[in-house]
Amino acid sequence: MTAGPRRDPARPGAGWPGDLADPTTPVAASCAQVRELAAGAADTGELDARVSVCRACPRLVTWREEVAAVRRAAYADQPYWGRPVSSFGPADARILIVGLAPAAHGGNRTGRIFTGDRSGDWLFASLHRVGLAALATSQAAGDGQSLRATRIVAAVRCAPPANKPTTAERDACRPWLVRDLELVRPTLRVVVVLGGFAWAALWPALARAGYSVPAPRVRFGHGARAELPGTGVRVVGCYHPSQQNTFTGRVTEVMLDTIFASAAAQAEVIGRRD
Repeated sequence: MTAGPRRDPARPGAGWPGDLADPTTPVAASCAQVRELAAGAADTGELDARVSVCRACPRLVTWREEVAAVRRAAYADQPYWGRPVSSFGPADARILIVGLAPAAHGGNRTGRIFTGDRSGDWLFASLHRVGLAALATSQAAGDGQSLRATRIVAAVRCAPPANKPTTAERDACRPWLVRDLELVRPTLRVVVVLGGFAWAALWPALARAGYSVPAPRVRFGHGARAELPGTGVRVVGCYHPSQQNTFTGRVTEVMLDTIFASAAAQAEVIGRRD
C-alpha cells in the first residue's frame, strides 16, 4: 500500500454502482444484531443491503477501512468500497458458489465479490466459458457483468487480514450465509464450494437453514460430492482459484470448467431460456 490522503469507504446511497443500501439501512453492530437483521431480511435485495453496512466484527471493520484509506499503489487513484461485500447474482439462482472472503484489493476495492483480482479473473472466465456469466472478465461494479442462474456468496463478507478470518468472525458472519441459503432454497440445485475453509463453514449454515445434511460429513477435495437428503441439492468441492493454486498448476482452466459445466448440467441451466 502507499501513503497518501486518507479517504473514507463508500457511503451508502452515494451512488456506488450496485449499492443497495442507503442511509436508512439498519446496521448490525453485534453478533446478536447480525442474527436479527439477517433473519428479518425479506428478500435477497434487503439482505444484500444489510450485509453491506455490517460493523459487527471490530478487527475486520478496522482492517477493511484501513486498506480502503491507505490503498495499494497500483490503485491509489481509485475509490475503494471499504465495506462488507454482498452476494452477487439472481435471487432465483439454481447454482450457488461459496467462497471464503473478499480480497483486500479485490472485492474490498470494487464492491463486488471476486471482482478486480486474479482469483476473480479465473472464476469469471470459467463461468463465461460454460455459459453462466455474461462477460469473461469482472473488473468493477457496473461493468455490465451478470450471472445466469448463479449466485456467488462468501462465508465471511469482509476482507480479513492475511486472508484469514478467525473462527469467531466466521461464526459471527454465519447468519448472512444462512439467510442466503434460506432465500435461494426454492430454486437451488447445486452448491459449488471453493476451498476447505468455505467447505467447513457451509455445513453448519446448511443445517441452520433447515437443510438435511449427510452424516458423516464428506471430506473436502476437488470434485468431492455430497447429496443433501430429501432436497435434490448436490454440494461439490472445488479447489479455490487463488494465485497460489493457479500458479502452481493445482488448479487449471480445465478443472474449473469441468466443475462448473457439470454444475450447469446438474442444475439444468444449459439449454434453459431465462
